[in-house]
Amino acid sequence: MKIPTLHIPDGFISAPVSLLFLVISGFFVFLALRGAKKQLDEKVAPLAGLAAVFIFAMQMINFPVAAGTSGHLIGGALAAILIGPWAGVLAVTVVLIVQALVFADGGLTAIGLNVFIMSVLATLGAWYLFRLFQKIFPKNRIGFLTATAIASYLSVPISALGFTFQFALGGTAAITLDKVLIAMVGVHSVIGIGEAIITVLTISAVLSVRKDLVFGASKLKVSLVR
Repeated sequence: MKIPTLHIPDGFISAPVSLLFLVISGFFVFLALRGAKKQLDEKVAPLAGLAAVFIFAMQMINFPVAAGTSGHLIGGALAAILIGPWAGVLAVTVVLIVQALVFADGGLTAIGLNVFIMSVLATLGAWYLFRLFQKIFPKNRIGFLTATAIASYLSVPISALGFTFQFALGGTAAITLDKVLIAMVGVHSVIGIGEAIITVLTISAVLSVRKDLVFGASKLKVSLVR
């Protein structure tokens, strides 16, 4: 059995561990529902739906990495910076559920596993890294986009590490943990480059026309349009 992408199929992780992460993911989705109420206003709320549609579309487009391996946008960093971390968790979660139900992309019994690594870890991890790098880099457009690029890049191997942890707890495939770690982190460290490029281009485009719609820029007083 080969190592899957971040869309974990049915049966790859044991049922007890899958159930555990369904509960954990459900808890974070509950927190996201509460937190999103504070982050979404009349301007950002419609953008949340558009962000989910965009992430859904981009996740359906795969780009080659190496040796027959392909990758796609996770969208956690994009969602967090554009519409806020909690609203971002909800947007990516909706995308993952629709993909599992309609396109069988990721198993139904693995939905909690997938939501945890791609919605919770990628989105919240990217957000807190983004906020950290905002304190380090200059408070201008270049600094903002640099923080965006690094946070979005790191969110991908972070998700891969999350999968490796899940596999360590309940992997059913006859693959050693060290091989899973090397393969997942290695490949997704490359995939992260594509994630960073797509995220930066998208955020940059929105900044150029409507800075007020970018949640991550809401507290910055300097102009990021140019």
